[in-house]
Amino acid sequence: MTDQPPGRPAASRRARHGAALVALLAVAAGALAFAQGQSRDQARTEAETQAQRAAARIQALQQEADALATQERSVLGDLRTLEVERELRAAEERQARAGAAAVAAQVADERQRIEALQQSAAQIEPALQARLVELYKLGRGGYTRLLLSTRDLRELGRAYRMVSALSARDRRAIADARQSIVARQAAQTALEARQAQMAALEARATRARAAADRAAAARSALLDQIDRRRDLTARLIGELQTAQQKLQATLAALAQPGTPAAAVPALPIAPFQGALAWPTDGRVVTPFHHAGAGAGFARDGIEIAAPDGQVVRAVHGGTVAFAGPFTGFGRLVIVDHGDRSYSLYGNLGALSVAKGDRVSAGQDVGRVGVPATGAPRLYFELQIDGQAVDPLQWLKARHP
Repeated sequence: MTDQPPGRPAASRRARHGAALVALLAVAAGALAFAQGQSRDQARTEAETQAQRAAARIQALQQEADALATQERSVLGDLRTLEVERELRAAEERQARAGAAAVAAQVADERQRIEALQQSAAQIEPALQARLVELYKLGRGGYTRLLLSTRDLRELGRAYRMVSALSARDRRAIADARQSIVARQAAQTALEARQAQMAALEARATRARAAADRAAAARSALLDQIDRRRDLTARLIGELQTAQQKLQATLAALAQPGTPAAAVPALPIAPFQGALAWPTDGRVVTPFHHAGAGAGFARDGIEIAAPDGQVVRAVHGGTVAFAGPFTGFGRLVIVDHGDRSYSLYGNLGALSVAKGDRVSAGQDVGRVGVPATGAPRLYFELQIDGQAVDPLQWLKARHP
């Protein structure tokens, strides 16, 4: 056996330990690099997904903006037509009022004429009555006796002519008075009928003008609504474009080799109103701000009846702010979407996420459970800018 110099075994052990340490560090470094690579891949996938979602929503909002522009032009044309119609109806109303006033003046004039005739007749009537009385006193043959009572033929001729003239004048006066009064009364009746027609025409013109005013006001209100919606759409497109630029910057940073995983910016939720996917399939059994069975108070969300154990998904990307039991809501998951916006998923039978997890739209957050009421259902609440909103106004519309 060959003798070994002193200290050789210790040096050998240190060498072996050093090699093992180097190997361990290499494995650790490889594992770290692998983990970092996986983290970068996951972040890249998440950023790409969000970028695609933002691009799709921008396209949808742009289409909506184009439709609003077309609708605005159409409404402007309709509004101009209604303005012309309103002016026409106002002119018709003025004309009807003027005609009604003219007919009313004619009716007043006819009434004055009839009253004057009646007064004239009243003045003539005593003299006629006196003459009739005198003639009555003479008897049936009054005129004949008046003629025979004359002394000579000359007086007879004068008497005959006088009696004839008096008789004819009396007949004419009576006939003229009667005919004039009847004619005036007929004219007044016709004018009153025409006055009623003019009043009806004026009323129809007034109603038509009021209807035109209401239609024009409704179109103006619709135009204001379109303007507000167009401005909102433009603002939402701007927000999404900013978010998309941040996502592109994140993707560019992740593409650099050896760089740590960058934080993927969250998409704002406001531009997705009316476009959020439902958290689970089912029927709404408790609407927004309605006291459900046994609740005793109105909740700020809705309840969706669904089979026990059915998957519940996040409606929008964000960070899990709470995941666990919560009194009154069973197992609850709260996802923070930024800008004081949150989505809440209650009555869960099982949780698929934990506090601090980052989730994307459509990601599994839990399973439908059975609440104390006994029927399996999901409680879903949505808060935007710190205020509870009706989720049905934010989820995609369902066609019956």
